[in-house]
Amino acid sequence: MIRVLLADDHPVVRSGYLRLLDQAGDIRVVAEAGDADEACAAFIALQPDVLVTDLAMPGGGGLEVLRRVLLRDAQARLLVFSMHDAPVLVRRALQAGARGFLTKASAPECLVDAVRELHAGRRYLGRELPPGLLERDPHDEAGRLAELSAREFEVFRLLAQGHSAGECAEVLKLSPKTVANLQTAIKDKLGVTTSAALVHLAIRHQVISTAGV
Repeated sequence: MIRVLLADDHPVVRSGYLRLLDQAGDIRVVAEAGDADEACAAFIALQPDVLVTDLAMPGGGGLEVLRRVLLRDAQARLLVFSMHDAPVLVRRALQAGARGFLTKASAPECLVDAVRELHAGRRYLGRELPPGLLERDPHDEAGRLAELSAREFEVFRLLAQGHSAGECAEVLKLSPKTVANLQTAIKDKLGVTTSAALVHLAIRHQVISTAGV
């Protein structure tokens, strides 16, 4: 039996995925989590075979979950299952250690297939995603985005969504001084000087949508 931890901040969504996975016959959801802290605590306590996580969650998001889980278990099988399919986000997740990425626009059976593939030690990339996502983007701007550390990228995403530095510190459980230093480093690396320029860069690379601005 493949033991799965399911992390998503929407209870109704989790309920649907839980039924889907449990009906597969060889998969059992052993725990659910609604934020990054719950996901990490449940992983440590239960040691599931596969962790399925969304990217957008309270407490730092899915990228923070990947970082913290892999610090505890470098061999963890982590599947990102997200509504976001921007190439830069998919790359970040895979570079952060996810072994698979699937969008919520996929056919339901794809989630079952992905869990089985990861459990078998293989990687899984949703068919709806463009090939070559791990190749270096030839555009300099995208290259600079790729140079951000995982922590810097998460702060960048939150700032682009309109969060203040103080709110970023609260969400990521960092000190305001640390976030201020990260904000300066992010702007230096991306070659932007204003918050508006940072937001526009995030929109161009689909890190955020115009609906969220």
